[in-house]
Amino acid sequence: MKMKLLAAAALLVSGITIGRASQPAPSKVYEMRTYTAAEGKFDAVNARFRDHTLKLFEKHGMKNVGYWTPLEGPTAGNTLIYILEHKSRDAAKASWAAFGADPVWQKARAESEAGGRILAKAPESVFLTATDYSPIK
Repeated sequence: MKMKLLAAAALLVSGITIGRASQPAPSKVYEMRTYTAAEGKFDAVNARFRDHTLKLFEKHGMKNVGYWTPLEGPTAGNTLIYILEHKSRDAAKASWAAFGADPVWQKARAESEAGGRILAKAPESVFLTATDYSPIK
């Protein structure tokens, strides 16, 4: 009996519950990002995404899931919300580093900001995992 209790305790300490293995970390993660445009610069934000950013995200291993703009309220007309899919959190980190270092991105960013910054503040980012009942997994 004492050996069974010790074995059960060892399994619990190692992260395995009796009768069921612990859940593996999700392989895919989603990142929801929110961009707030500077006054009068929302068209420039959309143009930069439309003309450059989406292609560069794909080039660097980030899957474009969708892009949205609020229809009403104080964020309508100046906010872009989008979701990217990454293979993992580590892959997301590597993709963002490669994206930021890409000379094509650096040129597109510089050109889009020639008349001043187009974002009012730094983008907001939230990493998400799909629920077991989500149609997206």
